[in-house]
Amino acid sequence: MNKKLVRIVVSATLLIGAVIVEKTANLPVWQLLIVYIVPYLLIGYDIVEEALEGLTKGNVFNEDFLMVIATLGALCIGFLPGSATEFPEAVFVMLFFQVGELFEDIAEGRSRKSISDLMNIRPDSANVLRDDAISVVSPETVAVGEIIVIKPGEKVPLDGIVMEGTSNLDTVALTGESLPREVNVEDTVISGCVNISGLLKVKVTKNFGQSTASKIINLVENTSVNKSKSETFITKFARVYTPIVVFVAIALAILPPLFSYDFMETFPIWLNRALTFLVVSCPCALVISVPLTFFGGIGGASKNGILIKGGNYMETLAKIGTVVFDKTGTLTKGKFEVSTIHSSQINENQLLHLAAHVERFSTHPIAISLRNAYPNENDDCKIEDIEEILGHGIRAKVNGEIVCVGNTKMMDSIGARWKPCEKSGTIIHVAVNGLYVGHIVISDKIKEDSKDAIAALKAEGIEKTVMLTGDRKEVGEAVAKELCLDEYHAELLPVDKVKYLERIIKEKNRKTNLAFVGDGINDAPVLARADVGIAMGGLGSDAAIEAADVVLMDDNPFKIAVAINIARRTILIARQNVIFAIFVKVLVLVLAGFGIATMWMAVFADVGVTALVILNAMRTLKKQYTSW
Repeated sequence: MNKKLVRIVVSATLLIGAVIVEKTANLPVWQLLIVYIVPYLLIGYDIVEEALEGLTKGNVFNEDFLMVIATLGALCIGFLPGSATEFPEAVFVMLFFQVGELFEDIAEGRSRKSISDLMNIRPDSANVLRDDAISVVSPETVAVGEIIVIKPGEKVPLDGIVMEGTSNLDTVALTGESLPREVNVEDTVISGCVNISGLLKVKVTKNFGQSTASKIINLVENTSVNKSKSETFITKFARVYTPIVVFVAIALAILPPLFSYDFMETFPIWLNRALTFLVVSCPCALVISVPLTFFGGIGGASKNGILIKGGNYMETLAKIGTVVFDKTGTLTKGKFEVSTIHSSQINENQLLHLAAHVERFSTHPIAISLRNAYPNENDDCKIEDIEEILGHGIRAKVNGEIVCVGNTKMMDSIGARWKPCEKSGTIIHVAVNGLYVGHIVISDKIKEDSKDAIAALKAEGIEKTVMLTGDRKEVGEAVAKELCLDEYHAELLPVDKVKYLERIIKEKNRKTNLAFVGDGINDAPVLARADVGIAMGGLGSDAAIEAADVVLMDDNPFKIAVAINIARRTILIARQNVIFAIFVKVLVLVLAGFGIATMWMAVFADVGVTALVILNAMRTLKKQYTSW
């Protein structure tokens, strides 16, 4: 880019010098050609090479060919009898064409940088602990189950679980969020993050090929494969359009003079019009701006921690009218937590204390939630005679008293008069020596951003939001009501989700598309069936990420609205570029046909319009989208 900029500056200076020479020195035409040919070749030698290469490879009709033919014609037209020289115009067309190329390089460079930021997550090495010594090896050679050591300032090379140490991780390359994430023992870490502070020992859970970093890099490298319909159309259009333009220009130069009284007198006039027509008709603005706009949109999305796998998904996203959600891990955290404690006879802390001790040795998620809520197991309590009763709960002696923890069936079996609870979630009832002392509500917490996410989707014009869940009806109803969802369906198996999705697709507006958002392995079939599948990438399953078309790297549902906003903005900018480019070109083409348009107008209609649409396309790189 720096080399091209230097060529532009030097060529522009030489062009100014050549114009001064032409105005002050009375040189013959062939000498003037020598004066102007120096800046022409300096600024246009690579364009001439590309045109010649196209001729040898059969790719004749491209923008380089049009530029060379038009400018060479402008250089030669002054040698025809009665014709004025157009040497400055020829050099300026090539100069301005290179300015447009420079703008394209800058815009594409910025777009690539946005996407290449994700590529920087690739780890260079891993410190693996083998035979009580640390070996620096390639991440590809580390096996699942091995322990790796991650020092402060190093990238996390492989996915794993923290075995020792605490630290903060910089996740900005993955999620777009600048706030560090704190990790402790038993927390999951994913490759591509940067360890900021403490020393971590991590047990590897995935080999390098299956790690988060590898999968993301693979997805980024393949984004160009999935071109949008607009990009494909413009490419096909240019292949047909360019040869037609060349033959029309030839006809414009030859046919009118043939039907005139004096061919040699009128030929230079029509040749000039044909050359102007060629410059105007060059499809640079369309061929460059549309792919660049989509590329910029994908780059802008990556800055927000959103990975869109191709331009075709950008177009589909822009037309989303219905968004269907999975519940667990998507709208909720996917972790059971104690949400409410209702006690009688004893205080809340004592109730939680008894329940946690009785569930001490159980591996059930409910038991884990109770122990997490009351982690102090070393309180000198004597726990004995633990008995798990299938389908009812657990009974044990705590300091000599019989404590029963379970469902209503257990309470009924011991004659304890339990009380119902209006809260949604799993209700754990507790009785001491047959006396009911209260219950604990355990539920999957709604994510802090979920309510804002639904509101943002509504503000974005989404017509319908639906939740599909395998959870109980009352739980699904409570979540749907709190988040203001339009519709929900509960107690669904994976196959049921596909059936309900099919039904929703049939009922929706045919002019709009449907997106499904999920994170679990059981969501993969539904993600694949939707018009756009959106996966939670941070904690989501590999199958869901593979099946999805869009991946949210930080599991934040609010980013769904951001992705749709980016897609719609990208499509709008692409349409603006197409309409503006076609309007200006058609206008100047008509003027050129009637001999009104000058070569300077032709330069603006081609390179000027190209520069403007490139600048407009660069707006897609903007990171923040706050239209709500």
